Amino acid sequence: MVKVKTQKSTREDGLIIAAKDLFWRFGFKKVTIEEICKKASISKMTFYRLYPNKTELAKRILDIVIDDSLVKFREIMEADCDSGERMRRMIQLKMEGTKEISREFIEDLYTDSGSQLQLHMLLKTKESREEIVSTIKKAQQSRVLRNGFKPELLVALSTQMTVLLEDKSIMALYNSPSEIIMELTNIVAYGIAPEKQK
Repeated sequence: MVKVKTQKSTREDGLIIAAKDLFWRFGFKKVTIEEICKKASISKMTFYRLYPNKTELAKRILDIVIDDSLVKFREIMEADCDSGERMRRMIQLKMEGTKEISREFIEDLYTDSGSQLQLHMLLKTKESREEIVSTIKKAQQSRVLRNGFKPELLVALSTQMTVLLEDKSIMALYNSPSEIIMELTNIVAYGIAPEKQK
């Protein structure tokens, strides 16, 4: 069955794209509803018909981004390729998911303790962690990944990245949060041995 786009869904898609771009570039706190509406070419009345506030819109965006990443992660685990290619695709996925996120957005998300947005992110992180562990275990059973490691440790290491993203002295060493995330991902995937000479 073909899904027909309504005017409402088209407006909502435009709103989500515009808000994501602004949040990723300038952070959650600095961006106003007026700025989002202007970029999305909609009125504030239309905004409030779709979302009660900016936080609910940001939560929807996080849901879309995280859910999309989980689908792509499962596709990588199920792909017919060798472990090196699978690892390359996982790192590429991580890079694509983080490359445009600003330092401001990361700080707004992880340092605003107890905010609705942070609590939502913690819940989504817990749900996605469970999904990733389950997917990795399936990949281990089918011998796609090494059987001897505990996926929970791998996931715990990746979630500890948020602690490093809150460390201003670590953040100062890199140009963007995505550089830190990619460096940590590469260390987990390949260790710290020098790259092989070609």
